[in-house]
Amino acid sequence: MATNKKISELTASSTLTGSESIAVVQSSATKKATVDNVKDYIVPLAKADAVKESQKYLVPTAKTAEDGVDVDLGDSAYADTVIMKLSWTGGSGTAVYTLPDATATNNTNRFIRFISDDSFASNTHVDLTPASGQKLDNSANAYRINKAYEGIAIWSDGTEWYIIQKKA
Repeated sequence: MATNKKISELTASSTLTGSESIAVVQSSATKKATVDNVKDYIVPLAKADAVKESQKYLVPTAKTAEDGVDVDLGDSAYADTVIMKLSWTGGSGTAVYTLPDATATNNTNRFIRFISDDSFASNTHVDLTPASGQKLDNSANAYRINKAYEGIAIWSDGTEWYIIQKKA
């Protein structure tokens, strides 16, 4: 049954479950969609806008690395990390930093930048290692940071991590 009421005259809906049909105007034509269809379109856009807003100001996550102390960058503590400033403490050695799951929704189209400070030397290493079964630049091997002021930027396409910039 068609209605000729204005939108402002309609009864407000209560809790929506997602499968309800709603009218949308697309390219000057009124079409049917579901609440879920609209949500699936709007939520990623809002999330992308939030990421862009957070990237306007690069506030680094400072991390001190040391031999034998490994870090899982998939931990929720690093979920919003956009840039990580690395320092080294102690003697020579290697720390393994495992990259977040490239296939996780929150890591799709995510950039992470790493930069080492002047505490790094050729005998101190942070190995940026892909998560188990994943790749970094089509390789399961780690990328090694072992110089002062070395930098790398990586990006995930939702399948793997790519090295998009290096500074050494």
